[in-house]
Formats: sequence, C-alpha cells, structure tokens
Amino acid sequence: QSEARHARRGGPQSAVCGHRRPTLGFSVAYWHVHYTVFLSRMQERGKLCYNNPGSTKETGEKTPMNKILTTLCYLERDGRYLMLHRTKKKNDMNHDKYIGVGGHLEQGESPEECILREVWEETGYTLTRFRLRGMITFVIDDLDEYTFLYTADGFEGQPIACSEGDLQWVEKEKIGALPLWAGDQIFFRLLEERQDVFSLKLTYIHDVLTAAAVDGKPLAL
Repeated sequence: QSEARHARRGGPQSAVCGHRRPTLGFSVAYWHVHYTVFLSRMQERGKLCYNNPGSTKETGEKTPMNKILTTLCYLERDGRYLMLHRTKKKNDMNHDKYIGVGGHLEQGESPEECILREVWEETGYTLTRFRLRGMITFVIDDLDEYTFLYTADGFEGQPIACSEGDLQWVEKEKIGALPLWAGDQIFFRLLEERQDVFSLKLTYIHDVLTAAAVDGKPLAL
C-alpha cells in the first residue's frame, strides 16, 4: 500500500529512459493520457479532490471523492531490491513496513518525471534505466490512489540517508518474510511472473486487504 507522501522539490530535471515500453491490452500511452487528463482536472481545482458526478439518494448532492496520483519504484541490483523500512516519520501509516520509494505527482509532472525526482530525493540515485511495470489502484477506505509502479536496474550516484526510514538492499527471495502490506505481496509476485504491464486493484478497509483483482479479474485472497 503506497502512502501518498508529500513530494519535495528538487532533483534531476530530465533523464534518458532506455527501455522498450511493454504493453498489455491498453498501451502505456493510453494509461499516460488517461491519468494525465485526470490530473489536469484536479489541478484546475488546485487540490487533489473532486466531486463524483453521481449523487446521494437522500439529498441529491454530489458525493466528495478523494483521489490522488503517486509513483512507486523498486531499484534492483544483483538479485536484490532496494527497500525502505519506514521508521522515522510520525503518524506514518506505513510505520515499520518495508516499501519502495516514490510519492505524489507534483503539478505539471509526468509519472516519469515524478519517479526520477522522488528516487533522487529519497536515495541520492539518478535513474538511467527504468520501466513501467504496472498500474495499481488502491481503494483505501474513502481514498482512491492510482500508483504508477516502476522497477529500475540502471542508476548512478552516491546513496544518501533517507529522512523517511532506512534504505536496505534485500534479496528478492527474502522479501516475503518482511513486514509488508498484504497487497504488496501480490504485486511482488506479479513482478516476478509478468513482463508486461499489469493492472492491479487492491481494496483495503481499516488497513485490511478485502479484495484484489488483476486486469479486471478477481483474485482469491
């Protein structure tokens, strides 16, 4: 479960992404355009919240819906992923969990620009080769979070201490033994099994995973 983190300014302005973008049914370009339009709608309102065009039966008033866009990346090297053990932030919904690095899209950013900035800010590394692996829809109580999931096997620079937790290289086969969100276990499996871009929906109620679907097909939990 990727927390919607407060994005900080700074980092590289651009980088070359030397990969072939995989496709599955809907192309990466489709996802990019779809969510860029959605982001523009939110930006026009100056906040990450908009009203559902539907209405409540009782009052006929529009129902507020909170939606955000985020990125998430797992750097990989020598059969290991770079994991962030969240231990330093107060009131952190991810406290003591192991997650990847990433955060909010800032106004005017593409997902690629966002993940370049976030990785640089949180790790000190500049990505030189990365690719989109999946689109994750997190339904978390009254919040919908749309996350662009990346992996990266090309990066350069010197690592820095992260203000949100401790960065650790963990062997892929040991990832499952870490304190992870239940939904993260699912997308780690998909990262190993799939080379195309997948769409994963994860529904949480009070931090408990209650439903999951891949490419529109429900998964047994």
